[in-house]
Amino acid sequence: MGIFVFLPLVLPLTAWPVARLAEQRLHPRTATRLLTGVCAVMALCSTVCLILLMVVGTAQLPGNPLPDGWSDPEVRASVPYHEVAGKAAIVALVVVFASCLRTLVRHRRVRRRAHEALEALPRTEVAVLPDHRPYAYALPGGGRDRIVVSTAMLACLDSRERRALFAHERVHLAARHHRHLLLVRLAADANPFLRPLRTAVAYTAERWADEEAARTVGSRRTVARAIGKAALVSRGTPTPALAGFAAPGPLPRRVAALLGPAPVARAWPPLSTAVGLALWTAATGAALSAMFSANSAVTLLLLLHAATPL
Repeated sequence: MGIFVFLPLVLPLTAWPVARLAEQRLHPRTATRLLTGVCAVMALCSTVCLILLMVVGTAQLPGNPLPDGWSDPEVRASVPYHEVAGKAAIVALVVVFASCLRTLVRHRRVRRRAHEALEALPRTEVAVLPDHRPYAYALPGGGRDRIVVSTAMLACLDSRERRALFAHERVHLAARHHRHLLLVRLAADANPFLRPLRTAVAYTAERWADEEAARTVGSRRTVARAIGKAALVSRGTPTPALAGFAAPGPLPRRVAALLGPAPVARAWPPLSTAVGLALWTAATGAALSAMFSANSAVTLLLLLHAATPL
């Protein structure tokens, strides 16, 4: 296997072009689902690779409870500098699991506190909190999905803009965007090279909600104006894994997109166009990278299985 065993750790770099092209050229719904899937696969493969590197690199240490066959020279020869790689993998795995655990704990804590703050209010779809701080976000779970908005935010918008706000947040809840956002945050915690994809998914999820809100309201300009007003005063969301009306950015690109024509609903642009060719090439590269990443991890796993005594 040689140096190729490390491919799952660096192949997420090849997904950067498709992230940029997808958020610019694909329908936001398609881009969100595509990038979330690529992000999850590559994060899983890189984590499995770290685990296997740790196993191979530490199997020869005295007192290790792992099977003796895993410390055979043939197995260790599959990983260049196996001793250094094994020890480095231990440190990397500790960082990965600590980061993912911190993200999950924070996400759970924020959602729990948000639901506790709403217990005294009627269990309606929209929870209006008397607060001088402007904010609005979608809060899933707790027995019923709800839209949380402050009185200060409502005071900033007129009736049509409020309708756009509520339509926007309903899309977040119906499409379960919080799952996409949490998954890509965990993936970026597992492999920092996936952070550009996390940023792209955060943007495309908001664009998805923008477009659906514009279709519901019947005016793209109204939604753009509401987003612009909210962005000037909004405090955002309690955690990046929750979707909010005026976050994340970049807001100017969202407003500019709404002031332009609606995106075509088809999944992919034609291959015969320059944009289509670039997007298909980038997507194929990302898919092949994910396949190579999975292949490297599976090959090393099979090698360990073959060295395990029956």
